[in-house]
Amino acid sequence: MSKIIQYYNQFDEWGRLDRAPLEFIVNWHFIRNYLPARGHILDNGAGPGKYAMELADSGYDVTLTDLTPRLVQLAAEKAEELGLTDRFKGFHVADARSLSSFADETFDASLMMGPLYHLQKEEDREQAVKELYRVTRSGGYVFIAFMTRIRHLLTALAYPQSWKPLDSMDEIQQFMDSGVFNHSDEGRFTGAYYYDIDTITPFMEAQGFETVKLIGSSSVAGALTTEQFDYWRSQGNKQFSDYMQMIYDSAENIHLLGSASHLLYIGIRK
Repeated sequence: MSKIIQYYNQFDEWGRLDRAPLEFIVNWHFIRNYLPARGHILDNGAGPGKYAMELADSGYDVTLTDLTPRLVQLAAEKAEELGLTDRFKGFHVADARSLSSFADETFDASLMMGPLYHLQKEEDREQAVKELYRVTRSGGYVFIAFMTRIRHLLTALAYPQSWKPLDSMDEIQQFMDSGVFNHSDEGRFTGAYYYDIDTITPFMEAQGFETVKLIGSSSVAGALTTEQFDYWRSQGNKQFSDYMQMIYDSAENIHLLGSASHLLYIGIRK
């Protein structure tokens, strides 16, 4: 866990979502459509709180957790900057595998938009999901992010020197078999786990969740550049609204899931 903390101590996670806004825009569209009208929401593994701030600004009570103390502090500062501090019930340094500060069924809905990337052992991933299940009320929705093995394969094949040791076919095959990736270059992305898409729903249902849907966070527009995105924005409100609706509709297309670097699982705690 120390390498994860070290990485996020220097990485601009808030800026990542600003630089690649489609992931956030698509995820937030689906999250807000399934949230209760009001309630107390957990943003677990929230980083600097991009989703948490949107939740707070939408009138929800929010509790934020993250493994990295610096990111928790940044989130608290961002809430103060945005005038949202009163909507937060707490900012906690916590490991997603152990949410012992919270009682059973504390939250009306829960987000976990990052922790499962970094847990390379199956028992750790199961424990994180079990903890999310425990602290979410019966009937509450959960929103969980996954990274896909097939998309990382495409990235490695296109840019092998940037994703060592995936610069040889033997290493790539080992990655495809295991889903486990550890960057050879010090200071690059942390050790991570990438999912076969077909395993996500069974994994979540085995932990007690009822699946609602699995969507591709970049949808059909994932390969578009900022300039191409801005073209449609410049065409007026009607054209851009229709463009975004097509992106939302396409996010649910199962044939596009493999092209997305991030997937959003939406489920219900039974």
